[in-house]
Amino acid sequence: MKQKLISTGLALADLIHRHPKRITAVIAAFLLGGGGGAFAVASLAPTAPTEPVRLVSEDVLPSSLSAQIDALDQFAFKLYRTEVTRSPETPESLLRRLGVADPAAAAFLRNDAASRQALFGRGGRSVTVEANADQALLSLRTQWLEKSTDEQFKRLVVEQTANGFVSRVETAPLVASQRLASGVIESTLFAATDDARVPDSVTKQLTEMFDSDVDFHRGLRKGDRFSIVYETLQADGEPMRSGRILSAEFTNRGKTLQAMWFQEPGSRGGYYAFDGQSLRKAYLLAPLEFSRMSSGFGMRTHPVLGYQREHKGVDYAAPTGTPVRTIGDGVVEFAGVQNGYGNVIYVKHRNKSTTVYAHLSRISVKTGDNVMQGENIGAVGMTGIATGPHLHFEYRINNEPQDPAILAEQRENVPVSPGSRAAFAQLAAGMKMQLAAAGQIYGASAQ
Repeated sequence: MKQKLISTGLALADLIHRHPKRITAVIAAFLLGGGGGAFAVASLAPTAPTEPVRLVSEDVLPSSLSAQIDALDQFAFKLYRTEVTRSPETPESLLRRLGVADPAAAAFLRNDAASRQALFGRGGRSVTVEANADQALLSLRTQWLEKSTDEQFKRLVVEQTANGFVSRVETAPLVASQRLASGVIESTLFAATDDARVPDSVTKQLTEMFDSDVDFHRGLRKGDRFSIVYETLQADGEPMRSGRILSAEFTNRGKTLQAMWFQEPGSRGGYYAFDGQSLRKAYLLAPLEFSRMSSGFGMRTHPVLGYQREHKGVDYAAPTGTPVRTIGDGVVEFAGVQNGYGNVIYVKHRNKSTTVYAHLSRISVKTGDNVMQGENIGAVGMTGIATGPHLHFEYRINNEPQDPAILAEQRENVPVSPGSRAAFAQLAAGMKMQLAAAGQIYGASAQ
């Protein structure tokens, strides 16, 4: 049976080959008549050429095989790899992880003072090497910052020369690039910014931007949102630290706040709402970034003395060493030890107002210093009469204690100057578009 099918198939193929036009006509007629529709049928016969066909032959001489071999011998492969240094590191282990097998390079790194200081005994530095096909080191480089606030970075370069390895340390400026981020608060602000991979330094700036309008201690709600455009400062394409927030949007309890950085010629710059009004208030709401109020203003039973006594300020419970900041610009009127206050600082502000910061574990300013709003002036402690670490904070007008709650009403709206409005409007238009793009990031990741 199988042989019969094969012979039938061969016969059918031979028939199609000898009568292609007739077979095509039969198939077309069947389809048109039986299908009731229109079909395009391709001819099974070869298409006749419209132009005369000519056969052209040409001798091709292959390139010299020896020349190709010589070219391959002269070609040098270069291999690149990047790793991060580890604290317990040796030159051999570092080079091994980088794919380099070069005893001379390891010996140089061990004996070279600049290389030892930059690479070993510290972790977290990105190191890039260039090696040849034999895994010998051609060059090595790493970058670092001397201080976290530096605008320039250091670069160690180790290179192989005809006379052996040499090293040098160079200084170059950081290059700023922009990054976008957004998120939704489910529990805490820092948890949400961590999920969005926003550095803590940028989160801190976000709280400072809006802390006159948002109570970051007790006022956050699940579902509050943020979008941020911020700088990342890079060295040779490697992120080194975060820079300034360029624009931000924060929605708290249904109210949306927006701000952008703008620097007028001759000024130090600051944050403005998109209508051109300064975001800066005369005073911050609290002298600590994150804390809880443990005692309010007014009459209370003193926790140490045990009798009713007027509490002339408010207390913020916080661990010893928590940074204390001045809530407004001013001059340090007193910094030292005083009675039950222990280590205390008095800052004189404009309009005959004074703020007091007491029970400090550390004082970071001295009498006569000019201080700026938000500047670190000391640290929480429990010096003087205190039952535990906390900050006692007072706000006085004409030396009369006032409820610090009135600080929320002390506002300072300074608009952009007329001469800078056009530049401000142009920058604001671009920042609005970037914030809108940043806001899409969380929605895209959630989907």
